[in-house]
Amino acid sequence: MIDVALLSVIRRWHLRDGVAIREISRLTGLSRNTIRKYLRSGVVEPRYPERQSPSQLDTFAPKLALWLQTDSKKNRKQRRNLRQMHADLVALGYTGSYDRVAAFARKWRQAQQEEARTCGGGTFIPLTVAPGDAFQFDWSEDWAVLGGVRTKLQVAQLKLAYSRAFILRAYPLQTHEMLFDAHLHAFRLLGGIPRRGIYDNMKTAVDRVGKGKVRDVNQRFQAMASHYLFEPEFCNPAAGWEKGQIEKTVQDSRRRIWQQAPAFQGLADLNAWLEQRCRELWHELHHPELAVSVAEVWAEEQPWLMVVPAPFDGFVEHTKRVSPTCLIHFESNRYSVPASFANRPVSLRVYTDRLVVAAEGQVIAEHQRIIQRSHKTGHTVYDWRHYLSVLQHKPGALRNGAPFAELPEALKRLQSLLLKRPGGDRDMVDILALVLHHEESTVLVAVEMALEAGAPSKQHILNLLSRLVELPSPAPVDTPEALALTLAPEANVSRYDRLREAQDAA
Repeated sequence: MIDVALLSVIRRWHLRDGVAIREISRLTGLSRNTIRKYLRSGVVEPRYPERQSPSQLDTFAPKLALWLQTDSKKNRKQRRNLRQMHADLVALGYTGSYDRVAAFARKWRQAQQEEARTCGGGTFIPLTVAPGDAFQFDWSEDWAVLGGVRTKLQVAQLKLAYSRAFILRAYPLQTHEMLFDAHLHAFRLLGGIPRRGIYDNMKTAVDRVGKGKVRDVNQRFQAMASHYLFEPEFCNPAAGWEKGQIEKTVQDSRRRIWQQAPAFQGLADLNAWLEQRCRELWHELHHPELAVSVAEVWAEEQPWLMVVPAPFDGFVEHTKRVSPTCLIHFESNRYSVPASFANRPVSLRVYTDRLVVAAEGQVIAEHQRIIQRSHKTGHTVYDWRHYLSVLQHKPGALRNGAPFAELPEALKRLQSLLLKRPGGDRDMVDILALVLHHEESTVLVAVEMALEAGAPSKQHILNLLSRLVELPSPAPVDTPEALALTLAPEANVSRYDRLREAQDAA
C-alpha cells in the first residue's frame, strides 16, 4: 500500500515544481515505472482495513437479512421495526445489543439502495397532471386531546393532484363507513370530484391484490366510486412514490397541523378546526410548480371538477339476530330494538356516528354509535319505548327493569308517587303506553301539569292530555249579505206546544 504522504510529495514535485521523473526516482528510491503509475492514479484517499472482529450477530445475520428483505415488500403499516426484530432474535438466542442489529440494518439498506441505483430502480420520471384529472388518498395515525384525554386518531387525507389543495378529517377507526364519510366531506370542501382517485391497497378498498395491476375491488367501495363517478386506481405494493404527493402531505401535516392543534371537546370540534386550518394553509402555501398560492390554483381547477351529486349512503350492513332481551350486539356493545322483533333477524346499518336497525322494509330503531374499546364488557344502550309491549303483560318489571332507569325526570317523579298506591304499577304502565299514540313531548307536558297541580293520577293525566290534543275550534265564518236571514228564528217553546196540540187534534 502506498504511503499517502509520499504520494503527495511526488505529485507536488512533478506537477508543481516540474522535477523530472528520473530525479524523483533518484530521490525516493522508487522505479520510474512505479512513479509513473502513481502519477496516473491521481489522488488516493487513505484506506483502512475493515474490522474483522467476530460478532454475536454473525450467526443470526442470514436470518436478519431475510427478515429485512421480507418486510421491505410488505405494506408500511405491516412491517416490524428494528426493536421488534431485535426482540425476535433474542427469543432465538441472540445475546448481543440492539445497536449491532441497527448497524447491520443500515448497512443492508445502503447496499439495497446502491443496487437499485445500479439497476436503474432509483430513477424516476416527473409526472404532470391535468386540472381535474386525479386526487390521491391515504390514511395516517395522529394524536389529539379530546375531552381532556390524549386520543389516537385515524386521519383520512385527500389531495387534488393538480392544485395540491388537501383536506384532513379525523376518525376513531379505519372502516368502510369512515372511508365513505371522508370522501363525502372532502368532495364537499374541495368543491367537486376529479376523474380518477389514486389509492394504496388498503383493505377497505381491495379484497385481494393480484399480479400487476389486477385487483379484486371491494364491492361496497366500488359502489361508492360508481356513485361519485370517478375511476379508482391502485398503486403497486410497497410503492408509495406512486402517490408521493399525499405521502408528503402526511409528513408535513404533523408539523403544520398536529403540533399546533389545541385541545377539543370532541371529534366534531376537531374536524371543524381541521377544515378551517386546511383552508388557511391553501392561502399560506405556494404551489411547487406555479408562482401562486395553492388557493389560487384550486380556484382555477374548479371548472374542471365534476359537481358533487347527492351524498352516497355510506353504511355497512350486517345481519343480526335479536336476543330474547330485545338486544343486538355490535362492537362489544348492545343496543335495544322493539320487543316485537325479539328472536328474529334484523338488518343493522352502521354509519360513522349512528346505528340504524331495519326490518320488514322499515326502520325500527336508531341509536347513537358508541366507539370505546377501554371497557371489555362494553355498554348497553336501552330505549325504554322498545319494552312497552312487554310491560303491558309484566307491569311488575317496571320497578327494577334496566330499560326504565333512564326515564325522563317528570316520569320518574310520577312513578315514585304512583308506585306507593295500590294498582300504581298498572296505572304507570298505561301512562307510559300513551307515547305509542301521542307525541312524547305532549305526554310529558300533561304529566308535568298534573304534578304541578299536586294531584297526579291516571284519570287526571288522561283528561289533561285530551285537552292538549283536542282540535282547536274552527274560525268564525262571515255570512254573505245575500244569505242573511230576514226573519231571525226565535227560541219560543210555545210554538212547539201549538204544533203538538194541532197534531193531537188531528
